[in-house]
Amino acid sequence: MSKNYISTEEYTRRFPKSGKLFEEARKYLPAGVNSTARAVWSGWEPYPLFAEKGTGSHITDVDGNEFIDYLLGLGPMLLGHRHEIVTAAVTKHINEVGTVSALASELDNIAARKMTECVPSVEQVRFLNSGTEAVTYALRLARTYTGRKKIIRFEGMYHGFSDSIYWSKHPSKNAIDEFGNCTPEPQGPGVPDSIGDSLIICQWNDLDALARIIEENHEDIAAVITEPVMCNTGCILPKPGYLEGMRRLTEKYEILLIYDEVITGFRITLSGAQGYYGIEPDISVFAKGMGGGYPVAALGGKKEIMKLVDSGKVSVAGTYSGNGIALSATSATLDYLRTPGLYDELNNKSSKLRDGINDIWAKSKVPAHVVGIGAMFQVWFSDRPITNYREASLYAKEDIFRIWWEEMLFRGILFHPHYFENIFVSTAHTDRDIDGTLQKAEEAVASVEKRLDA
Repeated sequence: MSKNYISTEEYTRRFPKSGKLFEEARKYLPAGVNSTARAVWSGWEPYPLFAEKGTGSHITDVDGNEFIDYLLGLGPMLLGHRHEIVTAAVTKHINEVGTVSALASELDNIAARKMTECVPSVEQVRFLNSGTEAVTYALRLARTYTGRKKIIRFEGMYHGFSDSIYWSKHPSKNAIDEFGNCTPEPQGPGVPDSIGDSLIICQWNDLDALARIIEENHEDIAAVITEPVMCNTGCILPKPGYLEGMRRLTEKYEILLIYDEVITGFRITLSGAQGYYGIEPDISVFAKGMGGGYPVAALGGKKEIMKLVDSGKVSVAGTYSGNGIALSATSATLDYLRTPGLYDELNNKSSKLRDGINDIWAKSKVPAHVVGIGAMFQVWFSDRPITNYREASLYAKEDIFRIWWEEMLFRGILFHPHYFENIFVSTAHTDRDIDGTLQKAEEAVASVEKRLDA
């Protein structure tokens, strides 16, 4: 660890029980965790915290430390932990109906209708278990519908861990040439090299480059897949006109546009980022925000495309897809999210927090700025704007972010320790939470300045 970071001894003193549980976990679990995002190499040095319970906007670790939670399960806890209405709906379904029957149910119809009512571009929908599944099927649909094989994806985005798309999430500096042409790189070993031939990698937020690539290769391109807001390299907003230009290009060349709204879906607005920006993709995938903390995902789009599933030509399967736990949670969550004024209140709280943190950093000696939309944002420690993955990897200061994270963590404010993640706000956060966080942020910023000067 850097000389400016909190020592392992101090960390262990504050979180001793987590440390012991981590050592035990390593006996049975590779890396001691069940997801890369919790691993030591993802920022949780010297070990991840272990949770005891979450309630509303707060979470308590096994050492009894209580935090105002802005990690929020990496996004799913849009309503906070153990939301009463969603918990009651799920419990009722388990007690009165069960979990998995391998039969259809009326709940399938109810949840699907609510999805199509919330998101206009989704005319039909299939429920799944994870964003990875939804993306995998979306690509299969796009290739079948168009009869083409290649997919355009962007550096720095994450669309799940299937071999077909787990490429160029964090590519090397050599994976791009002086003209901005990108070379596909698998995220790790074990992915067949031949899959790279089916992918075209682009820099995000560069409409001219995208137009050139599409014009040169459009006869082979089935789809462009993108997050409408880049959420897997911190929080990076689209440049004005970028998403609109992408939609025009894909329509001109009859290329399908796939929106990965696993993070932005239902978090920014009831109709997702696509509703906020007023753009209708051909296919959309959703997950985190739609289930109130329960594992569920969805693949939806135009009937003309989804009829390929209707006929059985494209298989979209899954024993647990549309299970009772997932759909009862989804139905209750979507009902709650349609509460009048809910998004106004949520966005106002998030804006207050985002603007407040930005103002605090603006008064400091440290180059920093806050970027966000709706109930999500990130602090960029950089003296210039960040508009794509390359700029983030070159100019953002990971070491300063780590120090800032430590200072906030030790003051009872929790978010992910890596600057490529996001800070999330939930409907459960109160004005008291926001005011308390800003007070702690002032103290933390002052301490960061001292540590950097030391």
